[in-house]
Amino acid sequence: MPYLYRNLIASPQDPETQLPDLLAARLAVPATSLHDVFIVRKGIDARKKPQIKLVYTLSFNVDRSLRSRLEANPAVEWQEETHAPPPPRLVSSQRIVIVGSGPAGLFAALRLAEYGLTATIVERGEPVEQRSRSVQQFWRDGTLNPESNVQFGEGGAGTFSDGKLTCRTKDPLVHWVLDRLISFGAQPEIGYLAKPHIGTDRLKSVISTLRTHLIDRGFTVRFDTRLTDLTITGGTLTAITVNDSEEIPCDRLILATGHSARDTFQLLEQRGVPLQAKPFAMGLRVEHPQELVNLIQYGRQTAACLPAADYAVTWNNASTGRSAYSFCMCPGGVVVGGASEAGGVVTNGMSGQYRNSPFANSALVVNIRETDFAGEGPLGGMRLQRIWEQRAFTAGGGAFKAPAQNLMAFLNMPGKGGLRSSYRPGITDTDLATVLPPYVIGALREGIVDFGRKMRGFITAEATLIGIESRTSSPVRILRGSGFESVGVSGLYPAGEGAGYAGGIMSSALDGIRIADVIGKSLSDL
Repeated sequence: MPYLYRNLIASPQDPETQLPDLLAARLAVPATSLHDVFIVRKGIDARKKPQIKLVYTLSFNVDRSLRSRLEANPAVEWQEETHAPPPPRLVSSQRIVIVGSGPAGLFAALRLAEYGLTATIVERGEPVEQRSRSVQQFWRDGTLNPESNVQFGEGGAGTFSDGKLTCRTKDPLVHWVLDRLISFGAQPEIGYLAKPHIGTDRLKSVISTLRTHLIDRGFTVRFDTRLTDLTITGGTLTAITVNDSEEIPCDRLILATGHSARDTFQLLEQRGVPLQAKPFAMGLRVEHPQELVNLIQYGRQTAACLPAADYAVTWNNASTGRSAYSFCMCPGGVVVGGASEAGGVVTNGMSGQYRNSPFANSALVVNIRETDFAGEGPLGGMRLQRIWEQRAFTAGGGAFKAPAQNLMAFLNMPGKGGLRSSYRPGITDTDLATVLPPYVIGALREGIVDFGRKMRGFITAEATLIGIESRTSSPVRILRGSGFESVGVSGLYPAGEGAGYAGGIMSSALDGIRIADVIGKSLSDL
């Protein structure tokens, strides 16, 4: 079995080809005695600026003659090799449909394929290649395709983001997801980086390869196909209707539509599927020069050996219960339009694999509580989002231009600078206090002042705020039981972020996998 060595400290200037030599020096063994040295984890320690350190965990083997010496070294651990057995191969006549081809839907499909099962994948948007063209046209001139955009289409909303793969859980399925993404073309480093990300540019080709893999295993993938009705008989789902015209018989439905499928939420409410309003967050995007963020975080300008710096900040007002915090920070990225409805402005952050834009951006958001839309029913939060997205559209002057304001002006501080932003389709200088509820504006102003104390230089005339960031998570939860099945409709499995049970690419993928496992187990018991 291989060994593990944790907390191997290296300089950013040290090439990774020298890691075996550094490890041999720490272990006091000849470098020639080490074999199969691999990076298991890599992180950055920037606590003592500007002395930045890289921290590695390495897997390795050693000559048999030296093993007894290593076993006495407290810094060395056995690396337990645990490989879960593959799922049992199943044969079933049950008709499985997956609605949505974001991470929850796609990874549910990949897991079902391991059981030897197949499904029909229904996606309202376009394949990722055509979807990318529709999105680029929207960013160029504001021509919105309401069925295929930043929110809808193959790959889900995460396709046009930073492609972050961070996850709080230590579930071993995380490695299952990463391994498959690598096999479909993601960069191998995502398997060991402390903060892995793929990047929009590379993620698109990964998704295309994943689709081919599923089709080769008997899956049917249907694009431009929108869920428009459910047939529920005696509390059991028996079929779905797509495009208002075609009925598809269905025994099991994995509903993975994403957090912006508002027409689907309305359909579920009409059909009596139990729903619940859910807290979420709204706010603005802030954009700084990336070099400034590097200077704040690293204590020096960018070096070729260090990645574009990121940050995470939080603030809480104990007396009001309002929190402001950064969300979906995109180093070396751009701010883009993420609308999915006519007449509403939505912002989002995105970056490529190499994060080489001169801008850094992050959402700065405030928690929205259920009491903020009390009495509005389970879709009250969704309606609140829409109201403020429409106000942002009006403030931007139409054509999906976003309202924007210099950070100093937003804080009513002297020293206002100009507006400089990567946002597409374009920005309009306006008072951002008009595009969000007063309690959000107040909390943002207080929070940003606190962020400035934590990150000296954060409050600057070089920063621009762009509005609004409203699609942080689903405002609705589709209620389900311990077996992942809807509490009101047998055969319906709400999945991922749109169902209110995940937040991001990785957690959505894990949710889809777990649902596939539940379905696989139930079919194996038949």
